[in-house]
Amino acid sequence: MKNKDLLKKAKRLGKTIVFPEAGFSDRTIEAVKYIQKKGIAKPILIGDESALALQDKKLIDFQIINPQTFPQREELAKRLYEKRKEKGMTMEQAQELVLDPYYFATLLVDMELADGMVAGAEASTANTVRPALQVVKAKKKGGIVSSCFIMYGENNKFIGDKCLILSDCGVIKHPTEDELYQIACHSVETYKSLGFNDPKVAFLSFSTKGSAEDDTVNVVRGAYEKFKKTGIPCDGELQFDSAMVERVGNHKNPNGQIKGDANILIFPDLNSGNICYKAMQYVGGLTAVGPILQGLNKPVNDLSRGCSVEDIIIATAVTALQANKEEK
Repeated sequence: MKNKDLLKKAKRLGKTIVFPEAGFSDRTIEAVKYIQKKGIAKPILIGDESALALQDKKLIDFQIINPQTFPQREELAKRLYEKRKEKGMTMEQAQELVLDPYYFATLLVDMELADGMVAGAEASTANTVRPALQVVKAKKKGGIVSSCFIMYGENNKFIGDKCLILSDCGVIKHPTEDELYQIACHSVETYKSLGFNDPKVAFLSFSTKGSAEDDTVNVVRGAYEKFKKTGIPCDGELQFDSAMVERVGNHKNPNGQIKGDANILIFPDLNSGNICYKAMQYVGGLTAVGPILQGLNKPVNDLSRGCSVEDIIIATAVTALQANKEEK
């Protein structure tokens, strides 16, 4: 898969994406200028109109919303209050919190005044995830919100042009059997939102089909047994090489559904997922997009604080594609 493929798909959709960090992030400004120029999405910038216009005259042509002067600010505050009053939030607290750019932007998405949100270049994951969990919320009552990284390269020596989904690499530290199952379901949805229809899911472990015994392996096995009832091609528990190398898969798992051709990798915990994606990015030379949040009612996505301008652009395209999937 190539960057230009993602951008072309997003461009056809014309989605509106809100950027809460536009008022204090130079990287975000550079990204949204490119996004608007190329028609990848319709950006909404959160910040002071005059200050942004002074910073860059090209921003005069952008839609800029200042939470302080927004005509529907009180409506957003009431919505936030209704969602959080059972947790002890007062109306006064909601009115104050709605001025926070992250909460404000999330509320725009929840009110369908924007199709999705991209943030995280200037703040920790919590600044993006907390409002998303409190306002947009998980799709299913009692359901989880997870994350993934989208990994790909152009003619990469190891995976060629294939796109991989790695989950969970950013949110759930020690998933239970049921949470691993939900993470796998979320990851298939993300994979399909990118326009792919051949998900092959591998539940990873340090064991392949009983080669080792441990309580953590039992959790992976249980998640696999539950997920295989979906009918989606899958296998587990598998070591990484069994899931990703055909020769090894045929040797270690000759009767399995996955023999080195997995494209969705489900990790047993956050340690292994996070370490693997960074190794694939920095040693393997793959592009890493994310963390992409999964399982929310509407798309709100986080960025690494080390992200580049290009990372913001690609995350925006993915958010647009997720929004299109949610509509369907």
